[in-house]
Amino acid sequence: MSGLQTFWFVVIGVLWTGYLVLEGFDFGVGSLLPVLGTGTDAADTEKRRRVLLTTIGPFWDGNEVWLLTAGGATFAAFPVWYATMFSGFYLALLVLLVALIVRNMGFEYRHKRDSDAWRRNWDLAIITGSILPPVLVGCALTNLIHGVPMSAAHEYTGNLLTLLNPVSLLGGVTVLALCLTHGAHFVALKTDGQIRADARALATKAGLVSAVLAVALLLWLGVTAHANAGSWIATVLAAVSLLAAIFFNTKGMEGKAFVGTMLTIALAVATYFFLLWPNAIVGSTGHDLTLAQASSSPLTLKIMMGAALAFTPVALVYTAWNYWVFRKRVTVAQIPDAVTVH
Repeated sequence: MSGLQTFWFVVIGVLWTGYLVLEGFDFGVGSLLPVLGTGTDAADTEKRRRVLLTTIGPFWDGNEVWLLTAGGATFAAFPVWYATMFSGFYLALLVLLVALIVRNMGFEYRHKRDSDAWRRNWDLAIITGSILPPVLVGCALTNLIHGVPMSAAHEYTGNLLTLLNPVSLLGGVTVLALCLTHGAHFVALKTDGQIRADARALATKAGLVSAVLAVALLLWLGVTAHANAGSWIATVLAAVSLLAAIFFNTKGMEGKAFVGTMLTIALAVATYFFLLWPNAIVGSTGHDLTLAQASSSPLTLKIMMGAALAFTPVALVYTAWNYWVFRKRVTVAQIPDAVTVH
């Protein structure tokens, strides 16, 4: 295993961390639309939903770039990993892509017509497109560790149902639960008034459910996937971070609670990558795909490293600036009446 291969394995882990941490609260807010976005009457419901969507409006499209970058980095640094995973998970990834497209259309089109039925249909698109992706991503990442049927030539030999095994489904539900908790913390951090109180109350419940699911999942993977010291340390720290987030939320410290779920998701991803090392995909039929087997040439990895070192700081600075500019809270009173956009 070369240092360049290790470097790019870590980079891909960081990209997945960025995606699930940042897009995770987007997914959480979208999924909670029918819960936190229901008011005392139709007008109140509409304004609450617009508050929720306004909180993520400046961020959701930029957050999706992390997924594209993770896919592109995998393709360039470990092409065999990319080929095996994307061919084997083709249908699941197609569903993921369609869900993201439909969700994004909902963000763009729900305000184009002043019609309750029109908005309800696009809200359904947003909700569905916010629930499916974290479940599918959780299933996919869990399968990489739990084991994927492959031939000696590293070609996928299963089908879609093969990927929907009990441990992978637990992984998908756990990622969704973490996103719901993360999203509720974000809403509490970015809003004020009744919707803020409702988000805090919901975050505590979702956090407790997430804690149970995450402990069950990480222990299951730790026992069955030959855990190492790094994976166990990351697992323990993830559990501590989630419990701290729940505690801070009950005390009204939304910022610290949000940071707590950020760390929880980051440490959960770290656990996955510790368990995966030194493989790109664990084979359930005795044919693992190692990082060395999946890697591009040393020259390709060197060129990519130079590009990453040059452009990553620019992307991080822009992202931080964007979050700073849109840091203020949003309230129902700030939302104007709905109008039709021609």
